[in-house]
Amino acid sequence: MQRVRLRYTKRGRLRFTSHRDFQRAFERALRRAEVPMAYSAGFTPHPKVSYANAAPTGTGSEAEYLEIALTAPRDPEKLRILLDESMPTGLDIVDAVEARTSGLADRLTASVWELRLTGVDPGDAARAVAAFNAAEAVEVQRLTKNGVRTFDARPAVVSLESRDGRTAAETQHPQADRPTDQPCAILRLVVRHVTPAVRPDDVLSGLRAVADLAPPVPAAVTRLAQGLFDEETGTVTDPLAPDREAGPA
Repeated sequence: MQRVRLRYTKRGRLRFTSHRDFQRAFERALRRAEVPMAYSAGFTPHPKVSYANAAPTGTGSEAEYLEIALTAPRDPEKLRILLDESMPTGLDIVDAVEARTSGLADRLTASVWELRLTGVDPGDAARAVAAFNAAEAVEVQRLTKNGVRTFDARPAVVSLESRDGRTAAETQHPQADRPTDQPCAILRLVVRHVTPAVRPDDVLSGLRAVADLAPPVPAAVTRLAQGLFDEETGTVTDPLAPDREAGPA
């Protein structure tokens, strides 16, 4: 049985696709591309697809990951092209490698996010970020199915920076999903994957708590990268790199 790991995106209007919607679209793409999928046992077999740490509905992403199991070997790049052609534009399959190591999910320990705050003065954003970074604790609240939960969002945030959206050539990430070109403040956030999970909207709640920063419109949020956090360099590394570097199975 061959296992192939894929990286896919959620861009433009497809950022509002739910994880369940993506699953349905992807399974249709598997059928269209005639991929020799392995199936689970039981009364209602399902394709063996493992999804890892999907982004919340409403956020864009350049770094979503999944793994599929095949009953016959396929060239990962040719498979990627076939699947990408069968997916809606915006849900793009952009990378594929044969799984030659274990523990993909274990390598997804941090994410890099870009938050575009339209209508927010960059100076106000910079002051709010400074207050957040200086705080020892930033308590935020989240509504869950069991009621309102209060937790400290500060320890999970590795770094939080503010940039001026008006100097776009210097601040914008080439892969960031941008629904608007209006001047705005841009926040760059690196957050560890902890329990409870700290999401970009929790950080925005924290900025409102410590500095009364309240964007007039919802932030446009894009995950730029997801992978293992390198403590020495402070960067998030490519989780598929170990599979590329490993020899043939």
